[in-house]
Amino acid sequence: MKVKDLADKLGMKILTGEEGLEKEIEGGYTGDLLSWVMSHASKGDVWITVQIHPNIIAVAVLLEMAAIIVPEDIPVEASTLEKANSEGIAVLQSPDSAFELCAKIKAAM
Repeated sequence: MKVKDLADKLGMKILTGEEGLEKEIEGGYTGDLLSWVMSHASKGDVWITVQIHPNIIAVAVLLEMAAIIVPEDIPVEASTLEKANSEGIAVLQSPDSAFELCAKIKAAM
């Protein structure tokens, strides 16, 4: 499934430009401690996190993640979205909790 298809299917808001929306999703990961995510998430994952600072983009690029999803409509810093756009990482936003997102994403895949 592509990032754009997941966003459409689950009604998530796309906070970044078109680049990155065509990436294939291979799996998912939920976590907020960046060092832990770096050692446990995988290439092609969509990453659910409440972190909103630019360092999340660096982690997503390093791991070649498909996208980042911010739950509970948490506002994302402008500098984070600028970095995401320059790196081709899609950032999505959802009103759902991380728990709800995990269940919905698993069912959608």
